[in-house]
Amino acid sequence: MVVLNKIYTKTGDAGETALGDGSRVAKHSARVVAYGTVDELNAALGLARLHAEGEMDAQLAAIQNDLFDLGADLCTPNMEKDGEREYPPLRMAAAQVTRLEAEIDRMNARLEPLRSFILPGGSPLSAHLHLCRTVARRAERLSVELGTVESINPDGVKYLNRLSDWFFVAGRIANDDGRADVLWVPGANR
Repeated sequence: MVVLNKIYTKTGDAGETALGDGSRVAKHSARVVAYGTVDELNAALGLARLHAEGEMDAQLAAIQNDLFDLGADLCTPNMEKDGEREYPPLRMAAAQVTRLEAEIDRMNARLEPLRSFILPGGSPLSAHLHLCRTVARRAERLSVELGTVESINPDGVKYLNRLSDWFFVAGRIANDDGRADVLWVPGANR
């Protein structure tokens, strides 16, 4: 269990922060930017939950917990040393990706196929979920970029990829199962 007795430590005042393995890096490092964006996504999801109820709220709560798992995963470098550590770090698992896929399939079965691109909006929940979708895509891009220079867990990238799809489909569910989707009209304002 995590115990936070003191919120400020002053250890980051010089522009560095500690990673999960205790090493220190610049606050603008690719790893910190990636897991910081996951944290931003979690905060945006908290706003979406203000408009969610029932099963949707429960699913969003599970995703928020997963995002903390993902942040813990991304903040601990050197996956290749996991077996040597006294306490193995928390890593994203394929089962978390599979759960998202199953939820996407269940939600999508309720929807009519799209015949146009949709604009973010409609209900407040849908608008917030579309914002979450775009932040998830940015977190995915930043994690992929991190993976070009350091080892990362591929299940974390897969999770972010499925999650943005999950938010898209959930946004349609939040728009009266797609009936209140705001459709794009190409060239409407020329």
